[in-house]
Amino acid sequence: MATPAQWVEGARLRTLPMATAPVIAGTAAAQQMHAAHLGHAGLALLVALFLQVGVNYANDYSDGVRGTDDDRVGPLRLTGSGAARPAHVKRAAFLCFGLAALAGAALVVLSQQWWFAIVGVAAVFAAWGYTGGKKPYGYLGLGDIFVFIFFGLVATLGTTLTQAGRLNLDAWLMAISTGLFACALLMANNVRDIPGDREVGKKTLAVRLGDPTARLTFTAEMAVGMLLPLLLVPYNPWVLLVYAMTPLALAASATVLKSGERRALIPVLKQCGLVNLGFTVLYALAVLVNQYV
Repeated sequence: MATPAQWVEGARLRTLPMATAPVIAGTAAAQQMHAAHLGHAGLALLVALFLQVGVNYANDYSDGVRGTDDDRVGPLRLTGSGAARPAHVKRAAFLCFGLAALAGAALVVLSQQWWFAIVGVAAVFAAWGYTGGKKPYGYLGLGDIFVFIFFGLVATLGTTLTQAGRLNLDAWLMAISTGLFACALLMANNVRDIPGDREVGKKTLAVRLGDPTARLTFTAEMAVGMLLPLLLVPYNPWVLLVYAMTPLALAASATVLKSGERRALIPVLKQCGLVNLGFTVLYALAVLVNQYV
């Protein structure tokens, strides 16, 4: 039976900044229109966090029962390591999905954005379908597309819409940036796992691209994500604050490009999360400074 510490490790808390960042970005974009609503933001954050942890447990379960994690380089997997029973890990995933659904239902009712209920259902199916089911799309190289859509566009734009009821240029650009950072994290994770994934037939985008091209793709995702906010500078010069995250983004890119040791890519996942989180926090600060200073 897994210990509480192992369950926490299995939740992969290092990935939570990726869930938090789009909510911060979407709320700041709403504030750019003087329409931020902290109550709605809090519910959106709960949805994002529970979905992220649910995805982590779901991937742990599905990869574990398929044997994908039998020879894994990286953090503990509860199912693959035998620390927890597969049924218990699956139950934990669906518990998180249920809690996300409750928070999402409250957000839909309070914001009266009824269409968001359909998006929420789609998000849960996408979360499970990444590695679960008979034909998981994560095994077909489609995971990056879904991550960009749900952890970038849907999370950020949905947060803005449930507060402001409309979108602006800020919301779109920040949604694309956060989505690209999330894709970069996934790419780094999958580059690390290329040998094992290829052996078990898990054709992630990194496997399909091949090691060198996948590493270059990671760098491009980080670069484009960092550069997009320059389009906002004419309207808000304080947006340049986000470039305080440049050294960390460069460090992550250098590691991915130069390191031949796959274990060396593990810290890159944390760096990507911190870049995304810091980027959105600094963007939110830029909005507030521009409006009130």
